[in-house]
Amino acid sequence: MASPKKAMKTAKLAKSKAKSPTRSAKKTPAKAAAPTRGRKAPDVAAVDPSLFDPLTQGEVADALRTLTEDRRLATMAKVGRYRVICAEPLVVKPPHWMAGHRLARVVVYDYASDRTVDACIDLDAGVVAHLELSKSQPMLSRDEEALAVSIAMTDERVSEKLALGDVPQTTMHYWGRNPSDISFARRSAAVIFGRADGHASIVAVVDLLDNQVTQVVPAEMW
Repeated sequence: MASPKKAMKTAKLAKSKAKSPTRSAKKTPAKAAAPTRGRKAPDVAAVDPSLFDPLTQGEVADALRTLTEDRRLATMAKVGRYRVICAEPLVVKPPHWMAGHRLARVVVYDYASDRTVDACIDLDAGVVAHLELSKSQPMLSRDEEALAVSIAMTDERVSEKLALGDVPQTTMHYWGRNPSDISFARRSAAVIFGRADGHASIVAVVDLLDNQVTQVVPAEMW
């Protein structure tokens, strides 16, 4: 039979075990998700649809003025040998800081420095929000295409080789692959002449920097 002291010790031990929590209860509960404090995720569908509207002539003029007044393009603006390739609206999604602003993307080719200027203009703030300069060449603008055709049409070497019914079929950007080719380092266009049925006859390469025809090649050798 157990002694009174041993019985009291056993009772105290059982009591302490009942009060102490189990191992599973000691585990830290999973961290609750941080409260959003009333903030909602940006709603892309709530963007003002007018931001997608084409730029007006006034907005294009404002964008070009803001761009040419930028000190990083002071040389280009001073020399003035550049052409606007495109000017189009640009819309960014929230939460970007420019979301909701009227923006314009302007691409300009600087003939004097042989470089492309790709810029984002914040029309609301009147600042150049982004500017990228590169040696890559963008596609021809419509003005450049029309200029290349007019130069090719007035060149005697081209007119001498045109057959009856030959007309300009298409004009494309041309970049020479051979370093000895003038068009390798100068912005050029290739004007393809042919009949209305689609048969090409000759190709005239036009140097858009000096506005002259540099090559006249039969279409079958192009």
